[in-house]
Amino acid sequence: MTGRWCSFNVTVRYSHPPEDERDGVHLTEHLQDVAERSRHIVSEDAQTPAGESLLDLVETLAYVHDFGKATTYFQEYLLDSVHPDPEPLRHHAPLGAFVAYDALDARGFETESCLAGFVAVAKHHGSLPDVAEYVYKRSHRRDGISPGAETSKERRQKLIAKQAVDIRENAPEIAETVFDWATNGKRSVHEFIDEYPSLLNNIESAVSADGSVSDFSYETLSDTCYSLVLESWGSLVLADKTSAAGVSEDTDRFGSLYAAKQPNFERLDEHVHRLEREANADPNGTRRERLNHHRSRARNTVLRNAEEFGENEGNVATLTLPTGMGKTLSGLSAAFTIRDQLDGDRVIYALPFTSIIDQVVDEVEDIYDTDSTGRVLTAHHHLSETTIEDDDEKADLNDDVSGMLAESWRAGLTVSTYVQLFESLAGPSNGQSMKLPALRDSVVILDEPQSLPLDWWKLVPRLVSMLTDRYDATVIAMTATQPRLFENAIELVDEPTSYFETAERVEYEIDPSVERYIEDQTGAKSYADAAEQVIDHGETTSSTLAICNTIDSAKRLTERLDERLDGAISIGSAYKDALFEAGSIDVVDPSSLAEDINRKSDQGVLHLSTRLRPVDRLTLIEIAKHLTERGYPLITVSTQLVEAGVDISFDRVFRDLAPIDSIVQAAGRCNRSFERERGHVTVWWLDVPDEQTKTPAEAVYNRGVALLPVAANTIEDVRAGRTTIPEVDLARDGIEEYYRRLKNQKNVGKQEYVEYVDQALAGQLADLSLIDQRRTVDIVVCRTKADRNTVREIEDATARYDFATVETRLKELRTKQISVPIYQDDSKEAREIADFPTIAETDIRWIDPTTTRYEDFFDADMGFLVPDDTVERRFL
Repeated sequence: MTGRWCSFNVTVRYSHPPEDERDGVHLTEHLQDVAERSRHIVSEDAQTPAGESLLDLVETLAYVHDFGKATTYFQEYLLDSVHPDPEPLRHHAPLGAFVAYDALDARGFETESCLAGFVAVAKHHGSLPDVAEYVYKRSHRRDGISPGAETSKERRQKLIAKQAVDIRENAPEIAETVFDWATNGKRSVHEFIDEYPSLLNNIESAVSADGSVSDFSYETLSDTCYSLVLESWGSLVLADKTSAAGVSEDTDRFGSLYAAKQPNFERLDEHVHRLEREANADPNGTRRERLNHHRSRARNTVLRNAEEFGENEGNVATLTLPTGMGKTLSGLSAAFTIRDQLDGDRVIYALPFTSIIDQVVDEVEDIYDTDSTGRVLTAHHHLSETTIEDDDEKADLNDDVSGMLAESWRAGLTVSTYVQLFESLAGPSNGQSMKLPALRDSVVILDEPQSLPLDWWKLVPRLVSMLTDRYDATVIAMTATQPRLFENAIELVDEPTSYFETAERVEYEIDPSVERYIEDQTGAKSYADAAEQVIDHGETTSSTLAICNTIDSAKRLTERLDERLDGAISIGSAYKDALFEAGSIDVVDPSSLAEDINRKSDQGVLHLSTRLRPVDRLTLIEIAKHLTERGYPLITVSTQLVEAGVDISFDRVFRDLAPIDSIVQAAGRCNRSFERERGHVTVWWLDVPDEQTKTPAEAVYNRGVALLPVAANTIEDVRAGRTTIPEVDLARDGIEEYYRRLKNQKNVGKQEYVEYVDQALAGQLADLSLIDQRRTVDIVVCRTKADRNTVREIEDATARYDFATVETRLKELRTKQISVPIYQDDSKEAREIADFPTIAETDIRWIDPTTTRYEDFFDADMGFLVPDDTVERRFL
């Protein structure tokens, strides 16, 4: 060696340098630690598609993933922050990737397993690429090319060889040790360096078309390659990140560190039996008692079938029950039964919306007398505090490790969203990958799968087959409106239709405006007529819910109701006054406020949309629940946010025209607890609000695949000339026919998404999202003194570089912020929001609507107001 590098002599190689009062971590110590952790993360019986030990594969990767840190280039950069020239000499992952392939090959792993290891190590600090293309470009080289004509990839290949020589000359003991660990003595660093050119050729040919080296081919990879890359990469990332954040010499406790504490079936069973005793499940009693009897019967059927399903090692089951039949507890009971039958570790409960996660979490917390920071239960979504506290007094975990373990779904029961589950399987970020090992041998509940975006309807079954085939997971799809996504799924409910007949709570009425839509798609219902109908059908002791398709539509209907209802109290305004008096949302008692409203007024109007802060929406829904339970004549106008899982019941529901599954879900908010013999659900077609060109229904549901004609024609066929439609006819026959037509006539779902998985196009998958990828701005709305104090604390903590406090306080504000979509950068809306102050050094903006400057940007009823809004900006 020449130049300054020959004078650099480090006898110790660090993976992580000495910092503040912490000792540095020796490289070999870190590699051993990661390998030990992998033994507690990867199941001993887990196999690659070729039948090899996945644990052996990941353990090999653990030993070599940071091998490149042993170079003098990296060590001087690590200790002195010197940037060598060329900079890639200090990059450690590329060398580790080639060593990983060589070590796995030396141990006899199949070529595709070696490729998976190559990519996993190369990207253990990044995101996964399109595998074949990435591997080809990293290994392809042309013979006889002069140095000046080399590509950047070819130059990097030479630097990798230079790095390997540097380690052999300057850290020979580490080099020998690592190769001995990784290959069981079958390979040495000398052999790696000598045969490096041949290794490049071997890797290149593994992904080359027809065995040539002219170009790569996705066809060279099997359809299981992507899942193997995911498993290898996710396990390595979890072991590496938790090691770096909290290395422990006590390796015996790693088992408890990564282990789940299972919520036991017996505790849940006792809880359900106690509910049944209190509810008096009498088959010969009142209607409510008969319904409790059928709830009990349904759960017993589910348990019996779940046990048989587990014994037969089934893969995918469906659980189809109507609203009010105890679906959540039956689903959890089935999942725990199957988990115990198959000796699994974890249950994952996935829901489409964050707004209904808290309901499930609250119920489980009550049953098990726990909270969502323990090893029994984790709530994982962007509004939740996600931390696992270790109850071992000897634990040496910092907050980073605690957060990692929770977000890695290591608890016995994790309640999360479809976004977290399916985007962690389809192109996950580096952090998302850490939850992948927890999916092995798990039972996954998919609650309300019909809510998945239509574009994903072919991809989700492919991802589920990956879960069942490669992760040995079991999946339960649970809903009242089963979309038939999964072929050959086993139904856990005997004769589901009988429960729909037993639990008939509503009947559907089709408004003449829908008939006009079916006939010639003209003549939508005006908001004045809609308001009149809501009021005319109201009774002095009845409650009414009107669900609109857009925020603008809900706002217009609310305004028309306000014009017609003299003396009705605004629930939002009453809540505003209570919030102002309390000074903090934590002090507001929904029950007391509902009692006060009931005492002061004869009727109330409530508006709900996503322009209200999440914490306010939840509180207002609680107030509405207390009011409706008192028989208070409440009129609520809402967007679709109340449709799935919100446990509130109205006597009458109006729903703007929508797909049939949305209409049936809306009906789940009507007569939910069988307060009366029959509830009434009216489907109408609301007109264009303001100066827009499309009705809300058309704007929302006829984008891309036109769903409204399919839904409307199905409704008309099911109605068969009747004035009303019985619930079971629409909720069973109508749903099945609607999904059949979607599949046969519209061929919903994008096949190319499936091909991304089959061809290991991880980069393409990473571009997909379950959430509309519109540009949004996050705005914290400070309605109380406590909110304003939190913002000030963040500013102060930032000034003193107390970033732990900054992160904690920002999490506290998540339920106080809304996301406003921006469609045009030069719009008045964008310019106004751009002037809002930011919170410290973040991109999050904030306003205080109690001040004159921002009072026009927030309304107690409607929430955040955007000037010159258009309908397309107001989609949920």
